[in-house]
Amino acid sequence: MKTNYQRLKDLAMDNGASLFGVADITPLRKDFYLPSRGLFPLAISLAFRLSDPIIEELEDRPTLLYYHHYKQANYFLDRLALILSSHIQNEGWRTIPIPASQTIDWERQLGHLSHKKVAQRAGLGWIGRSNLLVTPQYGARVRLVTILTDMPLPPDSPSAGSCGSCRDCLSTCPVGAIKENQEDFDHIKCFEKLRQFRKFGYVGQYICGLCVKACKGPKG
Repeated sequence: MKTNYQRLKDLAMDNGASLFGVADITPLRKDFYLPSRGLFPLAISLAFRLSDPIIEELEDRPTLLYYHHYKQANYFLDRLALILSSHIQNEGWRTIPIPASQTIDWERQLGHLSHKKVAQRAGLGWIGRSNLLVTPQYGARVRLVTILTDMPLPPDSPSAGSCGSCRDCLSTCPVGAIKENQEDFDHIKCFEKLRQFRKFGYVGQYICGLCVKACKGPKG
């Protein structure tokens, strides 16, 4: 099991991953929107660090440069997941790479599964006040992808981190969707702002990035 883990981690990091972890996803499977959700006990979580200079250019709206970077990061992660999935399958195990950004319900912001919840269980970070995954290394400035598998792997311990005293994202959100407690995050307000950005023609997708910019990591 440890050999499988190290080989996959080396393969991921050698091909450009920023973070790697393995999660026991048994507690999460009820929330998956996949017909095969019961077939896989484990998931590999991969993170890619976004460009700080591109994110720092954001002021009150997403930029075309950020939009392009966002799309390319997702494309890169999908390719990376395909590389690892191919290796796992060639070793004789089953695997499904879940697209980095394939939303099945924009208003509720749902995908086939929650990449950030898998990443939290894989030890990559925690769900912050912004409702984003926050990593100790890069804050929320990452994109994520997930690979389901039945390959024997030792799961990492779920992250027990928190945002601590940092509340930078609260004042950054233009519609006040971010609250003191992560559980109170207002998905509807967030979506309405994303829809406004798209309607005005700033970008061609429901993205923002302002809370990503605000989150550089915990302050204690």
